[in-house]
Amino acid sequence: MSNLDRAPVPSVCGGRGFVVAEPVRELLSPRHVQLGESTEVRRLLPNLGRRMIGAWAFVDHYGPDDIADEPGMQVPPHPHIGLQTVSWLHQGEVLHRDSTGSLQTIRPRELGLMTSGRAISHSEESPRSHARYLHGAQLWVALPDSHRHTDPRFEHHPDLPTVTAPGLTATVILGSLDGATSPGTTFTPIVGADLALAQGTDLRLPLDPDFEYGVLAMSGEVHVEGVPVLPGSMLYLGCGRTDLPLRAESDAAVMLLGGEPFEEELIMWWNFDGAPLSAPALPETPLKPRGRAR
Repeated sequence: MSNLDRAPVPSVCGGRGFVVAEPVRELLSPRHVQLGESTEVRRLLPNLGRRMIGAWAFVDHYGPDDIADEPGMQVPPHPHIGLQTVSWLHQGEVLHRDSTGSLQTIRPRELGLMTSGRAISHSEESPRSHARYLHGAQLWVALPDSHRHTDPRFEHHPDLPTVTAPGLTATVILGSLDGATSPGTTFTPIVGADLALAQGTDLRLPLDPDFEYGVLAMSGEVHVEGVPVLPGSMLYLGCGRTDLPLRAESDAAVMLLGGEPFEEELIMWWNFDGAPLSAPALPETPLKPRGRAR
């Protein structure tokens, strides 16, 4: 796996020993990290004492940032192996480009899903002409060993299934929730959903007791099983739940992340520790095409 961290520390992730087998309420605080040239993110996973939630191995939350007079997100080309990246926006746009030839602008509540497999390189940038605000999450999903060397590819799914209830619209990003299934490719039992809650909503969301779960607060004021979860923080919930009480004190949005506990142990290692190579300077004279013969 890879990232742009220039002070890398290897992290051991996965394994049943890190999983809480019963329901808990463990509030995770973020670590503030500079991503690329101009974006600061709140990193929730990996966290001290909590490395994964199911196959979810990495969670960054960013914004809302006013980038009207700024370049916005500028993450230069970098490699990944053995994982999937999930790009999820509430505001703004991100231009994805990768070494398979994919070029795609991702917009709010569209799924950008990149499977690195054996190896891929990609960049993420705010378009030159972009919206004023940028707000979203960047997440990674670990691939099991049986699929770690699969072919790299990129998927863009602008239309995702939803689950609705009074005061709730849940967009299914990955996996299945309450009978609705995302078209995104998965390699382990997993779920990711964006929950938009209207002020005053009080409900119980059905869950799979075999999954472990976490809730990332994106915006607004929401109580998860009675615990206030502020934007940019995450509540880890453990396993063994059949439903989850949610109450919105204002219009709010949270991301539900869950999955079957990831049995394999893996090493997450940031492998960007040097400056990228610069292209040679262009000559002062005009360049001319050359054929095979002189």
